[in-house]
Amino acid sequence: MARSHAAAGFTLPELLIVLTVLAILMAAGLPSFGEFVRNQRLKTASFDLFSTLVLARSEAINRNASVTVTPAAGGWGGGWTVTATGGTVLRAQEAIPDVAIAGPASVIYGGSGRLSGGATQQFELTATGSNVVNRCIKIDLSGRPVSKASTC
Repeated sequence: MARSHAAAGFTLPELLIVLTVLAILMAAGLPSFGEFVRNQRLKTASFDLFSTLVLARSEAINRNASVTVTPAAGGWGGGWTVTATGGTVLRAQEAIPDVAIAGPASVIYGGSGRLSGGATQQFELTATGSNVVNRCIKIDLSGRPVSKASTC
C-alpha cells in the first residue's frame, strides 16, 4: 500500500503576503524609531553632562580647591574635560554625535562647591527632529545642577 505525503512548507503566495505585511509595518515604524533614537541620544548626553557637573562639584569640595569643566576645542558637543588645580584631568568626555550643546565658556567650582563668578549658568541640549524634546541643565549659585526636559 503506497501512501502519499503532502509537501510541508509555505506556498509562494503565503510567503509574499507575509513579506508585504512586514514591509508595511516597517515603513510605518521606522520614522518613529528614528525619533526614539534621537531622544535617547539627547537624554544620554544630558545625563553625561549632569554627572560630570556633579563630579566636578564633589571633587572641588573634597580637594578644597578649584575644579574646572571646559569644552573641547569644537565646543561642548565635541566633548569636555574636568580639570583640578595643577592640571590633573579627572574626567574626559568624548564627542557626542548629532547633539548640539550650548553653554558657558567654562564652569569653575570653588573649594566650597559653589560656582565661581557669581552667576547661574545653563546648558541647552538640542537634536534635530520634530518630536525631539530638548533638555536644559541649570546650575544654581550653590553649584547644584538641575536637569529638566524643556528649553532653557
